[in-house]
Amino acid sequence: MSRNLPVNADRIAADIEALAGITEPGHPWTRRAFSPLFLEGRAYIEARMKAAGLETWIDAAGNLVGRRTGRKPWLGTIMVGSHSDTVPDGGRFDGIAGVIAALEVARALRDQGIELDHDLEIVDFLAEEVSIFGVSCIGSRGMTGQLPETWLSRVSDGRDLAEGIAQVGGRPDVLMQQKRPDIAGFLELHIEQGPVLEAEKEDVGIVTAISGITRIEITVEGRADHAGTTPMDRRADALVAASQLVLDIRNAAAELAKTPGHFAATVGEIRIEPNAANVVPSKVVLLIDGRAEIRADMEAFCRWLDGHVEKLAGAYSVTIKTPNRVSDNLPTPADAGLLSTLEAACERVGAKHRRMASGAGHDMAWIAKVAPAAMIFVPCREGRSHSADEWAENDDIALGTAVLFEAVREMDKSLNQEKANGTHTR
Repeated sequence: MSRNLPVNADRIAADIEALAGITEPGHPWTRRAFSPLFLEGRAYIEARMKAAGLETWIDAAGNLVGRRTGRKPWLGTIMVGSHSDTVPDGGRFDGIAGVIAALEVARALRDQGIELDHDLEIVDFLAEEVSIFGVSCIGSRGMTGQLPETWLSRVSDGRDLAEGIAQVGGRPDVLMQQKRPDIAGFLELHIEQGPVLEAEKEDVGIVTAISGITRIEITVEGRADHAGTTPMDRRADALVAASQLVLDIRNAAAELAKTPGHFAATVGEIRIEPNAANVVPSKVVLLIDGRAEIRADMEAFCRWLDGHVEKLAGAYSVTIKTPNRVSDNLPTPADAGLLSTLEAACERVGAKHRRMASGAGHDMAWIAKVAPAAMIFVPCREGRSHSADEWAENDDIALGTAVLFEAVREMDKSLNQEKANGTHTR
């Protein structure tokens, strides 16, 4: 890379490579939360934090935190970070790039003798990925008082989540009282996990919002009959009706995706009864995963779905129950001021950039509910992620880290000024 960046690209590459080596044998790159390998990776990160002069600890929610004290700590905390846990068989850069980028920001500030007015905290959030306990973003929810208390009793492998948090160094006994009103602003770097930046030859994506995620269950009920003796025109085949519904959902989502704002809907789970080769299917349960940057798009999709299943049921002589929203999370917009800060930072380091929404969930979505927050994407090869083939070029990660570095410096000035002028709204 010909650019003269304020961060050390070789140092970033070395840390990401070292963490890649901490993986289950035969399962690259697997380091799941609450596992011994996860703790080994955490120990490496903590050692690197300490080497950078950061004070480290594990908070009540099991997050690893490294702090660089500012000159005016009463102004609050600028926080940067992501997660170091992975999905099975994938995750060399997913989350890890963001943790190491955040650490490199702290090291670059130290190397250049730059003091901030605000405290700076580098965070490795616990269990951003769906964990063995069946839930995700445990650390970011727990840090900010948004973790449902009932989750602590979720059980896996003979232990509950409370025990899991304690085993990584957290404090489940005081977790429900934990709050962080001191967060003045939060930034996260992440690989895009999609193909847009690479295809458009952009260096950085500035994330406008984390799309809301709505999961919808639909039950189609037909009639079980002998597959060999029942005439084709006298069947109530639940799977045939469900198959048409899957295609119709795809087409409806494709039309909504053409409008402004990110939208996607996927039927990713199907259960069939009786699931026998010689029986006409009597029941099918579909699970739709819908993602919308603009809430009105999701509401429009759900209205269409409610009406469409009624028509489809009559056409295929089946019964389709009213679609059930199993879960429904609203979109989370990024802070407008921080989006402008990130754009200015891109200009300063010469990074080509575009605004875009995230179709995936991230820790930033939970921090954004209590403090100004934003994130950036860097390209990944062919958009591949949650796969052993996931790859991001180190030059791209380093350039994104330089954007974070410049944004943190600007945040330190602008947030201080807002407070002095009485215009800080959070």
